Amino acid sequence: MSGYIRKNPLEIPPPSEKDWIKKDEEENFFLQDPDQTFDSLPQPFRMINKLVTLVFEQAWEIIEKREALQEAQTLKVQPTSYLPTAEFQVMGRANCLAASGQHVFVGLSTGLAVFNMPTCKQVCVWESAKLEICAIRASNLGNETHLLITVDEMGLARLFYFHKDSLLLIKVLNEAEEISKRNTCVVAELSHGSHYAGVLLQGSTEAWLEIYRLPKDSWLKETDHAQAGAAASSLRERRVLTMASLCELTTVLAFPWQKSLELSGEGSAEMESPMSTNRVESKLSLPVLLLKIKSPKPLTGSTFKSPLEALMKIDDGSVIGLGQNHMIKDYQWEQQDAIFRSTFQMHLEKESEPDSKEEKPSHAVFHFLLPDRILQLGPELKAQPDVPIGISVHWKGSHNLCLYLLTRPPKEKTDAELKPDIVWPCAAPIICSAVSSCSSYLTLACEDGTITVWDKCQGFPLSVTALPEGCLSRAIHFLQTPTAPSDQLPSPKVQLLVLCTDGSLHLVTVSKLRESRIVLLADRPEDPDQTISAVAPIPALPGAVLVFSWDGTVCLTDTATPQTVCHFITPPSHTVASPWQPVFTLDTNSQCLLLRGDEQQQAGLPPQTKYNQSSIFLFYFNSYQSLEVFPAVPEPPPDSLQYLPWEERCDIFLHERLQHLPRVSQQIPECWSQLRKHAVALQRESRKK
Repeated sequence: MSGYIRKNPLEIPPPSEKDWIKKDEEENFFLQDPDQTFDSLPQPFRMINKLVTLVFEQAWEIIEKREALQEAQTLKVQPTSYLPTAEFQVMGRANCLAASGQHVFVGLSTGLAVFNMPTCKQVCVWESAKLEICAIRASNLGNETHLLITVDEMGLARLFYFHKDSLLLIKVLNEAEEISKRNTCVVAELSHGSHYAGVLLQGSTEAWLEIYRLPKDSWLKETDHAQAGAAASSLRERRVLTMASLCELTTVLAFPWQKSLELSGEGSAEMESPMSTNRVESKLSLPVLLLKIKSPKPLTGSTFKSPLEALMKIDDGSVIGLGQNHMIKDYQWEQQDAIFRSTFQMHLEKESEPDSKEEKPSHAVFHFLLPDRILQLGPELKAQPDVPIGISVHWKGSHNLCLYLLTRPPKEKTDAELKPDIVWPCAAPIICSAVSSCSSYLTLACEDGTITVWDKCQGFPLSVTALPEGCLSRAIHFLQTPTAPSDQLPSPKVQLLVLCTDGSLHLVTVSKLRESRIVLLADRPEDPDQTISAVAPIPALPGAVLVFSWDGTVCLTDTATPQTVCHFITPPSHTVASPWQPVFTLDTNSQCLLLRGDEQQQAGLPPQTKYNQSSIFLFYFNSYQSLEVFPAVPEPPPDSLQYLPWEERCDIFLHERLQHLPRVSQQIPECWSQLRKHAVALQRESRKK
């Protein structure tokens, strides 16, 4: 029977700890240093001691870095801090702000309030005890008239009409008789000029976008008629009151002994003031549902039995579709997926594996588009330069940007499944998008870190820019660029402000030669409290950007330098409310910042009194000297190319091409000579072979 026999004798392994005392030194060992009075710890306490020491050293390194940063900040020249120019108080918690003309609309926890900006006085209030406005959009219709669309905490979208000092509710766009059938509004937007309104709704199983046509011209006429009727009724009531007072005076003079009886019998009855009947509410025309855009269906296996059946579902084929009408079966998808996974198994990660069941998207981003070369109305319809003709929509997780025309045939059913007029497929899912104020440029940011800028007037992309590795776009804003002269095409120089998910801020500049350049304005902060929560460009100050941080800091940055010009601070008794999601807005002319601030909680007061009142601070930019470094934006001429009809645009474009024709004719002989040389070189290479 074989067995294992150790060749060498069993020995005790040598000690692994350096601080152990050797056997021959135990008798002569004594402490020479009083700090070494502690004995060596046994396991596992030695390991715990090492871990605690390591954590302490790492924490100490972080403390030293923060102290060094604080010392560097103190040595730097601190920018000027400016207090607010004006202030007004609102009852309740202000959840959102919107400015239009000379008025400020505040969404409160108990309704809606309207304030006058120059005087900071309240104009009117629309109150409801169980209504909390969470989002608000406002548009100026002229003649002291404004249109509002709001979204409350229950997901109801309301359309308001404000005229002078009265606020009228037009309609609840997603109202339902039963609560179980009510749809939740996620986003509500107004188009430029308030011709259309868009509402994104979510149901129990799907989401869709509804576009309404707003009869604003009819509203203005109906308001004028209502005012005339109210003035006439008020005049009649005043005449009746005057006649009644004269009759009463005659009765008192003729029968003075009856005055005491009337006072004793009718002392509790009081006469209404004629001012209480001045406001006469009138019912306005309701908006008309124009489009209902449903979220795209997930791609599944084909149900068609023959190719002819699939071809019958396809339109004329002039545009790219969404890929729903195909002949790929479910088992073919599964086979291709299995082949792909077996081939690239080493490169696939378990975390990135997609779910087997694809869900329908529930969120979308949409923009109203002015006339351009991409969306054509046709020769029978004439587009107005300031009226939107289309809308762009991209759903969450989708690669496609869908474009729809707002001019639909009158016989088309609203409930029918609407197909996009144009589809732009992208290489990766679209994260966010933005449209310039003049609607000449459109930018798309995808999950692969690329940003594409499209020139909608010319109909081609300006540039495709890749962000630094690890950066994904969270929000995109267009910066104000100088206006081109009326006899020239607008300069294609575009500047984008890109806020990334890691907290960094980038400036993307697209030159005339379709070259892009990226400038880092703010790196990812080491201190989490300095993370950027929101940015807002100021159109009235070219290159100026408002940057909001989590610690409540509001700074104005110059993108040309880039440096911080100044800070906007609240009074010492207040702080910026919810700095991670600040409540602010800019006025219509971008000359004033409106920011909500809350009073700091004092010791001894109950916590529920914190939200009883909010303060709105106003910062007028023209009252601060540091902002004079920004150049003033010249007002665009009335005949600017952005506002001209297409016929005049084409004339200017052809005139510019004719001016460049002599230079092009001089370059033609040189091009021909280069082509001849290239042809001769190709012939020599072919002979050698």
